[in-house]
Formats: sequence, C-alpha cells, structure tokens
Amino acid sequence: MTQATTATSRGIGERGHLLIQLWGLVETGLDGLRSPALLAARLYVSYVFFSSGLQSLRDWAGTVWLYQNEFHVALLPPHVAAVVGTAGELLLPPLVALGLLGRFSALGLFVVNLVALLSYMYALQVPAIMFHFIWGGLILMIALWGPGAWSVDAWRTARRAR
Repeated sequence: MTQATTATSRGIGERGHLLIQLWGLVETGLDGLRSPALLAARLYVSYVFFSSGLQSLRDWAGTVWLYQNEFHVALLPPHVAAVVGTAGELLLPPLVALGLLGRFSALGLFVVNLVALLSYMYALQVPAIMFHFIWGGLILMIALWGPGAWSVDAWRTARRAR
C-alpha cells in the first residue's frame, strides 16, 4: 500500500467516524422528540373525536337521524350504533389524551375511526376520507408504540418500579 492510499483510507475512516458520531446525535435528538410527538398525536386525535362526540350529544335527534339515514353500521340497529359510536367518541379520547390504558384505548379509538369511515365513506369527499386515514395512522402509531414517556401509563410503570 502506498503512503497516499494509506492517507486516503485514514481520511475516509476519520470522516466515516465523524458521520457515525453525527448520526448518533441525530438519533439522540429524534429519540428526545418521541414523547412530545406521541403526546401531540394523542392530544390531536383526542380533540377531534371528543369534539365530534360532544356535537353528537348537542344534537342527539340529528345524530340518531344520521345513523338511521346516512351512517350504515353493520350488525347494529341505528339507535344502538348512535349510542355506541357517541360513547366511543366521548369515553376513549380522554383515556388516549392522558395515556391511560394507552394501547387499549388507542385500539378502541382506531375501531371507532374505522367504523365511521366504512359506515359513510360512500358519502365523503376525498379530503374527508384522507383525514380518517391520517387519524387512523396517528392512532395506530400510539397503539403500536404505546403512549410514550409523557403519559399516565409511563408514570404508573415508573411508580411501580420504585
């Protein structure tokens, strides 16, 4: 090996080492953003679904009418579907927002979103359908990775460990 080749190899090695160190910093930064990102996702989807549930309560007659005439939920009579759907929109979002029973409540909210999408997708325009996909993706992320370190679940786990 010539002196120039050795110097070039050493230079690549040093640059490669620097790149590895920089990537380590990037990974550390991304790891630090995980909990705030999961919290933001939890709060956003919780707000969307809880607001929808409140709207359903404000105009209960209109909600029942929609389930009778527009939302076609398989296997459930319209009135029962209205009660179950509204209950899911009101009970699950606070659990998701707090990160309490995080994966369970996220899966429940995922089902609410999926049923809502499938029940009236035929009547929605593309942007509305895309919102359901976005919400579903965020909820699925919470279900797959858990609610994060900034959650009641994490606090309870840390408390039990002490």
